[in-house]
Amino acid sequence: MNKKGHLYWLRRKLPDQKVLDRMDSLLKDLNLHTVCDNALCPNRGECYKNGTATFMILGNICTRNCRFCAVKKGVPFPLDPEEPYHIAQAAKHLNLKHIVITSVTRDDLLDGGAGHFAQAIVEIKRLLPESTVEVLVPDFNGFWEALQKIIDVQPEVINHNIETVSRLYPLVRPKATYKISLELLRQVKIRNKNIISKSGIMVGLGEEKEEVVQAMKDLREVNCDVLTIGQYLRPSPHHLEVQDYIHPEKFEEYRKIGRSLGFKYVASAPLVRSSYHAGEILRNII
Repeated sequence: MNKKGHLYWLRRKLPDQKVLDRMDSLLKDLNLHTVCDNALCPNRGECYKNGTATFMILGNICTRNCRFCAVKKGVPFPLDPEEPYHIAQAAKHLNLKHIVITSVTRDDLLDGGAGHFAQAIVEIKRLLPESTVEVLVPDFNGFWEALQKIIDVQPEVINHNIETVSRLYPLVRPKATYKISLELLRQVKIRNKNIISKSGIMVGLGEEKEEVVQAMKDLREVNCDVLTIGQYLRPSPHHLEVQDYIHPEKFEEYRKIGRSLGFKYVASAPLVRSSYHAGEILRNII
């Protein structure tokens, strides 16, 4: 065993409770959610301390049943028409330079919530015209005219996570398909080649190295620009078990393979998440 202890690379210092309380107060005042809290992200203390957060729109109840995700599942509430403006207000209050917006999946909405995404981007650009915006979107059930609503308002980055390798989709994402997720990323570049496309995968779910490399190749086939790779961590006993804890050296190997395949940037480490250091990544490639 390494003298630092078993799985030392997954350890995090406890976040500053005052920092968490300040962010929680702001979110409560504006009736907002973050994926940082709802998905139990291990980096939320660090990000909140730096005045950053990934805002989650369309409420906080998802219509899908992905077996890795801590976000609540069930019947969502109606959309809050003030939510896009409140996102922009929060971003301005925090003086953010790069704003990341994600959402639950809303299969109950005709456009999957794409119009709400677009409105939030417009509001942010109006209040913070010098900022950049990244959206982490669901698959919209392959309805590309919904995706077009977001492309039309020109966020700098459109992210859609494939999450895992093709073989594991029925286990990990039973209401999603690998093919549709790849096609969404292809459509981004077809419809606006200047928007940076981004995706992410988790490892430790039982995938083989060859499958991870194939997923990278599949992403490059659809001209995906940026890749994030992180360790899957089980959020509760009701979720999928971790099959493997991947050593940091393997993550570095994946990073090098990804770069050799032509990604503009690869963030690969145990605690990397799709929005981790998103602003820094964007600055490195533009």
